[in-house]
Amino acid sequence: MTSNRTTDAATPPVHDHITDAVKAPALVRLAPNVVLMRFETLKVYAADGAVRHLLGTGAIRPGQTLVDSSSGIYALALAMACHRHGLRCRIVASTTVDDTIRAQLEVLGVTVDQMPPSDDLRLDQNRRVARVRELLARDPDLHWMRQYHDDVHHLGYAEAADLLRGALPGEQLTVVGSVGTGASTGGLTRSLREHDPRTLLVGVQPFGSVTFGSERFTDPDAIIAGIGSAIHFDNVHHDLYDRVHWLDFRHAMAATIGLLREHAVFAGLSTGAAHLVARWEAARHPDRTHVVIGADTGHRYTQRVFARHREALDPAELAPVEIASLDELTPPWAAIDWARRPRGPLVPTQERWKDPVP
Repeated sequence: MTSNRTTDAATPPVHDHITDAVKAPALVRLAPNVVLMRFETLKVYAADGAVRHLLGTGAIRPGQTLVDSSSGIYALALAMACHRHGLRCRIVASTTVDDTIRAQLEVLGVTVDQMPPSDDLRLDQNRRVARVRELLARDPDLHWMRQYHDDVHHLGYAEAADLLRGALPGEQLTVVGSVGTGASTGGLTRSLREHDPRTLLVGVQPFGSVTFGSERFTDPDAIIAGIGSAIHFDNVHHDLYDRVHWLDFRHAMAATIGLLREHAVFAGLSTGAAHLVARWEAARHPDRTHVVIGADTGHRYTQRVFARHREALDPAELAPVEIASLDELTPPWAAIDWARRPRGPLVPTQERWKDPVP
């Protein structure tokens, strides 16, 4: 007779602040060579690591107000970091920030400037950047965190990399995650490669994102905040990525519902999309362990994704089209060997993004 009880569980630590508990990932093996690194709020690593560094170097001081733009997850992470370190916080919030996150921000004492409703992601992001600039012009003492552009947000992920190496010693790793601001996939992979240069990185993008040159496409149903962007992010270092996959909303939704159905994992669209890509890559490279970055839970997608589970596609029937150039890029799912190149060589000249914000 066998037992599922764990007999060697370590005594859980008593944390000094909730940020330490929230940022601790749960590692779940979904397949022999696929491991989910699931977070309640992934960007606590980015925000808390950045704040610690800025305080330690004197770039900011206790009591100062930090300001930034966010689509939701980073806003809450920064608010928690400010709560921990005695700082004030102001968030210019995307139209996608829901009532649950906004209420938490307000209770934590955050000043929230929320953008008006918009279906145009680029307009929403440009409005937020413009609003931050207005606030800085009025109050030069504000510190702009610049989560999209300041590499300080990569630093906190070194801790996550150490946890991963300790849990999977000696395994050749492929990190699979949404690109977003570039901090999580970039920071984690940089730290892993310091110990094993063979670590690979696979980025996941929605169609319509400028980050890897798919801005000529539109996906009317796309609500995958945090995977892609309508403006340029300096924190995305294209030469870190070995492979890139683009998925449309219907594929991401199918994968996210499939993750819950198959593994009882309730997670956001970026996690579902990353898992779909990881399954494909794992079948091609069974000798490597594919680590899926699960950035957050699925709560903010309840109505627009999980409530529609009956119309979801079967993930097992989905496959990407392999392309050699962005000129060949086409929905609903495409993949390319990016081969750690800078952005320029593979992006058609006529499609290159130009920053509309001075």
